[in-house]
Amino acid sequence: MQYYWFLGCALLSGCASMTGETAGENIDDSTIHTKATAIVVQDPDAHYFKIDVSVTKGDIVLTGFVNSRETEQRIVGKIREIKGVKSVKSLLKVEEKKIRG
Repeated sequence: MQYYWFLGCALLSGCASMTGETAGENIDDSTIHTKATAIVVQDPDAHYFKIDVSVTKGDIVLTGFVNSRETEQRIVGKIREIKGVKSVKSLLKVEEKKIRG
């Protein structure tokens, strides 16, 4: 029985070292991603646009569209305040949302 426990631990630790991330780093990026995405979804102007949030070891890259540079600055500013964020790179483009009628 102890052999299986040891084998399981060895496999799990091997996976972490293969990706170069510890379990804590992976959880932190996931938490940061969730919080950053929530900021985008809750923004009164940005939630109508497609914005992708990518997080790697605390570094965030935003891609997609916003309606103004003010919206972009507001979102970037709020995301920078998230605990664990090291940097935020915005590749967002300004595009006016067309209202269908």
